[in-house]
Amino acid sequence: MNGFANGFYRVAEWITRLAYINLLWIAFTLAGLIIFGFAPATAAMFGVVRKWVSGDDDIPVFKTFWTIYKKEFWKVMGLGFILAAVGYIIYIEFSILRTQESVVYYIASFGVIAQFLLYFIVAMYVFPIYAHFDLKSFSYIKWAFAIGMSHPILTVFLAVVTNVLLYVATMTVPVLVFFFGGSVTAFILTWGISKTFPAYEEVSA
Repeated sequence: MNGFANGFYRVAEWITRLAYINLLWIAFTLAGLIIFGFAPATAAMFGVVRKWVSGDDDIPVFKTFWTIYKKEFWKVMGLGFILAAVGYIIYIEFSILRTQESVVYYIASFGVIAQFLLYFIVAMYVFPIYAHFDLKSFSYIKWAFAIGMSHPILTVFLAVVTNVLLYVATMTVPVLVFFFGGSVTAFILTWGISKTFPAYEEVSA
């Protein structure tokens, strides 16, 4: 019975942790008016989750989150603006091509789709890498692309798992996305992507 009680307590504890860090992520994103808050809040969330995945699950969550948020604010905001700008350009390209009927534009649309897939891979990997390595801003994008492309099976697996979970939650119990959408996604990505890091520790130093 004690084993069951301990197991139930651990599950409840993790549910609380994931909900709490997700709410912090939302709150600090909104506090930064989204455009200024999203990247720092996301970096802080991934920083906390990285410690959990590494086995340091007794950290003071708010203090750790706030410390990372303040420390990395300007650096990661610059990285966030780069990602946002590239994503916006890809969106504009696709929007323009979608309105054209020429065969040339139709063929060109496949190039834009390829750009989006590469962008999606970078977006998946960049924050787990940011939480683990100390690099220059553009180097995070370079390493996110390199590691993501070097591990295609892992990349597809993580993309499928996270998107399926988010889709199922949205279609069944949407409130789960509000409480756990960001944190569970961060946990899964950090857990999977961190498995590749030992091979890159010395190369990225």
